[in-house]
Amino acid sequence: MIITSRRNPPVKITREEDFVEDINMIETDYHDYHKLVLVIRTDLKMGKGKVAAQCSHAAVSAYKAARKHPKLLQVWEECGQPKITLKVDNEAALMEIAKHAKAVGLLSNVVQDAGHTQIPAGSRTVCAVGPGPAKLIDEVTGHLKLF
Repeated sequence: MIITSRRNPPVKITREEDFVEDINMIETDYHDYHKLVLVIRTDLKMGKGKVAAQCSHAAVSAYKAARKHPKLLQVWEECGQPKITLKVDNEAALMEIAKHAKAVGLLSNVVQDAGHTQIPAGSRTVCAVGPGPAKLIDEVTGHLKLF
């Protein structure tokens, strides 16, 4: 299925270029539960549709990054591609999650908005962590509340 939109503003995806390239260093096998976590800033007061769009951008970017690691992607797909939304109060907390994820060897990316609708251009809105082993992701995001 192809979904199109009459309005598709560009979105800048930023990634830490020096994240761990060899994701195989993470213990990944077919018995581990894998997931993708989307961490959303609440201080921006984004509407529901805006949050959905920003999470979609983050999820697509996470999938693209995971394609470089076929085993990781396969395990996540076999788990049903679970996606969890969590929240943080501000940009500093969002960036700390991204930094911590990178430090433990997880894939992560932060979405920056183009600024065409509700929020200023360049605003960091969502951080995707994973896909990856749930136990490792929980080390980074387990303290956060559901969005």
